Amino acid sequence: MFKAIKSKVEFPRLEEEVLDFWDEKKCFERSVSERSDENIFFFYDGPPFATGLPHYGHLLASTIKDVIPRYQTMLGKKVVRRFGWDCHGLPVEFEVEKELGLKGKVDIEAMGVDKFNEHCRSIVLRYSGEWKRTIKRLGRWVDMEDDYKTMDVDFMESIWWVFKTLWEKKLIYESKKIVAYSPRLGTPLSNFEVNLGYKDVQDPAVTIKFPIKGLEKTSLLAWTTTPWTL
Repeated sequence: MFKAIKSKVEFPRLEEEVLDFWDEKKCFERSVSERSDENIFFFYDGPPFATGLPHYGHLLASTIKDVIPRYQTMLGKKVVRRFGWDCHGLPVEFEVEKELGLKGKVDIEAMGVDKFNEHCRSIVLRYSGEWKRTIKRLGRWVDMEDDYKTMDVDFMESIWWVFKTLWEKKLIYESKKIVAYSPRLGTPLSNFEVNLGYKDVQDPAVTIKFPIKGLEKTSLLAWTTTPWTL
């Protein structure tokens, strides 16, 4: 006898049944362990910031990060997939500053850079539970138990090794680039960090053209947002 099929499909329940089946049969784990070490496909995954909750941008990227390794696995290749956490940069520091009521570099130095760093480390996996539930429900195959963190010493040393190797091959060059800068933090900002507090404001200005005696084709332009300074 065939199993009766309901005419009304409950997609959320169906998804959960598939996830339970994958867990029961160890499908992801076997897709890695049953492949040969002589046919490996390396997939380098840029990790998300550890102090934020998953949002639409993460879900979209996670779909791509899942499709490519799955396809390579279907070709018979071994694809080891470890989830990672980005522990560096201003997002972590911003979270700690907000939590401790600090207002920039001066407050951090007064507290002690070592104590500030330790507090940053302590909050790295604050939202790991939410991430695990979301990534699993998304259907992404990735190892979130044997994860890595960019603050791990072996990870940081590997990055410096890569940079050193590129330097020795003369593939690193020094240049100049205009970037947003935070005088409060004393550091350049990424587009993401700028957008955290970006807003449009009215900034009226006055520009006046002055003639210069003796130089008929030359003028002096004076510009200011505080007209009284003229």
